[in-house]
Formats: sequence, structure tokens, C-alpha cells
Amino acid sequence: MSASRDSGGRRIAVVLFNLGGPDGPESVKPFLFNLFNDPAIIGLPGVLRTALARLISGRRETSAQANYAYMGGGSPLLPGTKAQAVALEQVLSERLPADNIRAFVCMRYWHPMTEAVAAEVEAWQPDEIVLLPLYPQFSTTTTASSLKLWQETYGGPGSSRIICCYPQAGGWIEAQAGLVREGLKTAGDQPVRVLFSAHGIPESLVTKKGDPYAEQVEAGCRAVAERLGLTDWSLCYQSRVGPMKWLGPSTPEALEQAGRDGVGVVLVPIAFVSEHIETLVELDIEYRELAEEHSIHPYIRVPTVSVTPAFIAGLAEGVLGALDRTGTAPFGPGCQADWKACPCRAERRAGAVA
Repeated sequence: MSASRDSGGRRIAVVLFNLGGPDGPESVKPFLFNLFNDPAIIGLPGVLRTALARLISGRRETSAQANYAYMGGGSPLLPGTKAQAVALEQVLSERLPADNIRAFVCMRYWHPMTEAVAAEVEAWQPDEIVLLPLYPQFSTTTTASSLKLWQETYGGPGSSRIICCYPQAGGWIEAQAGLVREGLKTAGDQPVRVLFSAHGIPESLVTKKGDPYAEQVEAGCRAVAERLGLTDWSLCYQSRVGPMKWLGPSTPEALEQAGRDGVGVVLVPIAFVSEHIETLVELDIEYRELAEEHSIHPYIRVPTVSVTPAFIAGLAEGVLGALDRTGTAPFGPGCQADWKACPCRAERRAGAVA
């Protein structure tokens, strides 16, 4: 660990945000309740939203527990995120040997949650804080929700700045490209299509609320495809729930199309940085079964970036760049259009008014 404040160095806190996941069968229901009680997920007034969240979490508890049972009863997201925090802390400590670096893990819907982590950061008394969501693409349903709750909760010391997104940052793209390249090597000479699968959101969030998520996902996919020289690739979206129209095509639809076209699939979790239920169950089990039904061979699922050196080094570069500024900004290219929900746009507008 690097030097402390006593030797003249800064105390730099890096707060890593992610969704979180239940750590055992008994925590599945409260985790689901916290998820669906978030106004960023269900935009009803508080009393109605809470009642609906209780109803949904109760109805989904048993099926969700069955899915988590495939992973030993709980989500691997927290240990995976802790490993990323340790790796990032080590790289930053090497880059800033005169400073004391500490990475904190903050989960939105299950422990360690915002209130507890904010108290821990405050007790550590940082001089500088970098808020770093582990969502490469900005969305109102993920990044905005996590950051909003943090800003409402944290009252301690330290000059804060935010990395709002990094959909085309060099380390992120390099890490993804390297993993896809390995997947293509596994496929060998067999004809395959690279399918980039991202978590879906309702289409209305983009068209009505101005959420930049879809644009940022698409930009990242193009960047990976260009780096690898891909000629057969497409973007699709997974995890649809409810009756609303979601971004498409869905991953099942894309798999069915690959079956009709007679090509195998290299499936890339383009919006996830860690293994969790949507990769280990949805992609590895449910969609693999669907691929078998449609005679898709090979079916190769690319791992998440996890602690890939390129990804961790990229995050470190983002943190170092953020320390030289204030406010909110992407690391690398962010939004290309003027999206209403973009936090940088909102910050500029607030500054203009002031």
C-alpha cells in the first residue's frame, strides 16, 4: 500500500458501483424488492411502487432462487467486484506511490449498500473521491440511480468527481476485443456470427427520457468490430421482462436468425464487466439450450472482462484522468448526440443557469 497522509500524500477513495446480488436463498426476495422499489426501475409514486415491488418480489422469489441455485445459491457478483477493486487499487498504488489509495465497493440493491459504504468512506476521511460506476454505458436505470443515491447519502469530506461512462475507452475495448479474438480462435474455421448481447431497457427510456444507453452500446460494439475487422456481427438485447416494448432485436431473436442463416455464434456480454446471473444462467444455460434447439454450432460464450489486465489498466487511466478535473465526464468518447438524460449535459445546463 502506498504512503499515508502523514507522509504528505493524498487519501484517494475510488468508489466502484454495481447492482449487487443476493448472497443466499434467503436474500433473494429482499434483493428483488430493493430492485423493483427503485424509482429508476418502476416510475410509480412511492406507495404504489412499494406495493408493486412487494408483489413482484414475492411472485418471483421461487423462480429466482432456482436460478441462483445454479450458482451455489447466491450471486458471484460481489466477490468478482471485490477482485476488481483489489486489482484496481494495486495498479493505482503503483502509479501514485506517494498517495494512499483505497477502492470501495458499493452495491445498489444488496450489501454492501450505499448507506454503509458512504459511512465507511466518511470514516476514512479522504481528500479526493472518484465515483466510478462499473457500468461502461450510462443509463438512467443503472448509473444514474447509483450516483443519485450516493449523492443524497454521502456527507463526508473529499473533493468528488464522477466518471459517468466509458463505452469506447481504450482499455474496455481492448479487453473486449481480446476476449472475442479468443472466442473466434476456439471456433476455428467454422462460420460464426459475433453477437454482442447487452442488457435491455424499455425503448421508451430512449425515445421519451433521452437515455443514451443504446447509442453508447452501439458505439462500443462498432469499436470492437472495427478493431477486429469483423464482417458478420450484430447487437442484440437480453433480459426482457414485462409487456413494454424493449430495445431489440432480442438475443433469442438474434439466435433464431443465426440458426436460419446456418452460422454458429460467438456471444459477447458487451454491457457486463463481471459474471452474474445474466451471464452464468441466461447466456450459459437458457440461451445455450435455445441454440441447441436451432442447431447453432458452435455456441461460444465469451467471458466478461472481470480482472483482465487491459480492463483494469483502463479503469486506472480513467481514475487518473478524473483526478485532474472536477464534475462529471466520460472516460474516452461518451455521448455523441445531445441526450436529455446525459449527466454531462445536465451539469453544463446547470452551470449556464448559475
